Amino acid sequence: MAQVFIQPSYGTADARRYGAASLDQTVEFGEFADLLEPPDLARLTALHPGGRARFWGAKDKYDRRMDTVTTGDIVLLTGRKHVQAAAEVGHCFRNPGFARRLWTPDPGKCLFSNVYSLRHYRRVGLPYEEIWALPGFSAGDNFMGLRFLDEPKSAAVIGLLRS
Repeated sequence: MAQVFIQPSYGTADARRYGAASLDQTVEFGEFADLLEPPDLARLTALHPGGRARFWGAKDKYDRRMDTVTTGDIVLLTGRKHVQAAAEVGHCFRNPGFARRLWTPDPGKCLFSNVYSLRHYRRVGLPYEEIWALPGFSAGDNFMGLRFLDEPKSAAVIGLLRS
């Protein structure tokens, strides 16, 4: 079964700015070929044959968890008390240089080292209350920080997204 994880991505001003660059629109990743390792470029090209994809990422403190992310896992992109979008992970790779060029953070800002492409991205606008109503979730949980769900919660979320 696909692993599901929740990641804040639409809440802060910085996140919304990064999202405008790589969630609200697709990115021509060939423009970053000089920063990509050949296997990463090949995998991105195989998964996104048009040469464009949406991207998001995670900070280096999540390296171990991000090492478990595989193609087909599901990410819920959150902010403003809603699951704003859901997507399937395409290719996950570690490349701070790619992230820095893609999102151009302000100097001194901590930025992603883990990057992942997204497939089947869709805006959902799902209020947190609908997630809280699922088995195992708690009312009032604002899903702060990157969170990986266990198998029962993942199954419940996938069921909700398919309904």
